[in-house]
Amino acid sequence: MGHGEHGTTMDLPPFTLGRGLEFTGEPFFLTGCLLALALYAWGVMRLRRRGDAWPVGRTVAFTLGVLTVALVMCTALNEYGMVLFSVHMVQHMVISMLSPILLLLGAPVTLALRALPTAGRGRTGPRELLVSVLHSRYARVVTHAAFTIPLFIASLYGLYFTPLFDFLMESKPGHITMMLHFLLVGLVFFWPIMGIDPGPHRPGYVMRMLELFAGMPFHAFFGIALMMASEPMVGTYADPPSSLGVTALDDQTWAGGIAWAFSEIPSVLVLIALVYQWYFSEQRQARQRDRAADRDGDQELVAYNAYLASLQARGQ
Repeated sequence: MGHGEHGTTMDLPPFTLGRGLEFTGEPFFLTGCLLALALYAWGVMRLRRRGDAWPVGRTVAFTLGVLTVALVMCTALNEYGMVLFSVHMVQHMVISMLSPILLLLGAPVTLALRALPTAGRGRTGPRELLVSVLHSRYARVVTHAAFTIPLFIASLYGLYFTPLFDFLMESKPGHITMMLHFLLVGLVFFWPIMGIDPGPHRPGYVMRMLELFAGMPFHAFFGIALMMASEPMVGTYADPPSSLGVTALDDQTWAGGIAWAFSEIPSVLVLIALVYQWYFSEQRQARQRDRAADRDGDQELVAYNAYLASLQARGQ
């Protein structure tokens, strides 16, 4: 069998947990994960040094998000993902749906805006560049639902059901590009839905839920299509190693089941986060209205009572 430069033609031993957790995967992703953790830690420490608080929950969420990327891309899971469709699908689902949600719950853009120093009047520094990107036309386009939902769907059907997937799997740079694409698509898709970091699009909570569920049926259909296929649909995984004791069709069926299941799990996680945000947003607005009423002596209520009194006087 041939899996190209980045693949392997030798039989792999059965997967074991200890072997799977060895850091034998992509150095590119390992470097990126370490850099992300270092930059995030720098931002948190900078805020604390000047006396500003940063929620521990956000730090935990971001760290878990980075660790999920490292788990699927920087361990022996990545080796098995090159020869088993089911393991690759675990990588894809985690890095495109679970990792982005956790990373976005960490609010890294908000942290950067608060931690980066201003460059001063008339000068441009990292913070100013970030603000410029957030307000750019490009950011408005790539975070709009008319772009994110079709991109999310096309990343499944346009990749696996065309020769593009086999082409990318033939080389290490192609494989890295594909997995990085999955991560970026997930971040772009969930960014306006999560609504924690600032962005050009901030739809209401109901619209966010609609955007979330708009792409999920296509995700489920993709998994069902793989499960119901009567022959292998991806050439890269048409001949799995004999030592693993699995046929290509069974492997594909498991991959479809994993894709189908992952259309539900992250949706529930995001839905819980949205309901939580919605509740506390309403509570915050209620407190703001109460404070405004205290400041002006509740003039709105006074005016309304006067209006009722005038109606009563007219009636008499």
